[in-house]
Amino acid sequence: MISALSGFAVIGVIVLVGWVAGRWGRLPAETQAVGGRLAFLILTPCLIFSGAAASDPAALFTQPLIVSTAAALLCFGLHALTTRGREPGTRIVGALSAGYTNATYIGVPVATYVLRDTALVVPIVLLQLLIITPVALTVLQFVTTGHASWRTSLTAPFRVPLTVAVALGVLVAVTGVKLPAVLADPIAALGQAAVPVVLLVFGMSFSGRRVLEPGPDRRPIIAAVVIKVAIMPALAFLLALTLRLTPAQTYAVTIMAALPTAQNIFLYAQSFGTALILARDAIFLSTLACVPALLMITLLHALT
Repeated sequence: MISALSGFAVIGVIVLVGWVAGRWGRLPAETQAVGGRLAFLILTPCLIFSGAAASDPAALFTQPLIVSTAAALLCFGLHALTTRGREPGTRIVGALSAGYTNATYIGVPVATYVLRDTALVVPIVLLQLLIITPVALTVLQFVTTGHASWRTSLTAPFRVPLTVAVALGVLVAVTGVKLPAVLADPIAALGQAAVPVVLLVFGMSFSGRRVLEPGPDRRPIIAAVVIKVAIMPALAFLLALTLRLTPAQTYAVTIMAALPTAQNIFLYAQSFGTALILARDAIFLSTLACVPALLMITLLHALT
């Protein structure tokens, strides 16, 4: 319990430093964008690659991943019920906002400092980037343009550095290839910088945000946040009990399910020009709400 709380404290302090820097640090206007881009293109892929390469390949396709997948699909469906009658793009983005986990930018720090195992996020990243993303992009392209290029949609995830990092890391783990130190050491060093940089950038993003403005998206936004940080972890916990996962596995899948909406969803909404406000506010509010949710899960785990 003390270890987990200290992990949350580390995360909170770094985020707070980022917020202070963004609000009063007189940093250049492009600092947040540059930091985020650096983390997206280089630092986080290095960290994810290292975690995937060091993971047990058999652990990538086990019961915890089944639980995470089932919980996500159920949440997609639940949110779709709240947007009946809205345009298809809004329904898809809303559903993704309710079940697509921020396994990278928030999941990696939580796995690093709280669960003490970065490899725990690899199966979820793999699931989301290699399966959910191409399906979502294909459907979004179809409903917003009336046609879809399967080749473009299926290859889009592999133009994302995180996807490539996961795929290469899994390949290394499966084949048992040992990278020479001249490659492995720089990759590991760059990966170690990912978590603090991501948290600093995330803290900066809290400055000057106004959310939940009156409009038709308010109810779907609230529904997405509630489903993401409350219902999804509850579903994951119940599914874990049903499949008789170990206490450690149950704790891990529940924590991962309580993570906020991934920032990728805003990128998808922006790319197709649909439900931008819904995606933006769901990401922001679920990120705030996930903190007490994660603490509550940790406390309940420690008491059992």
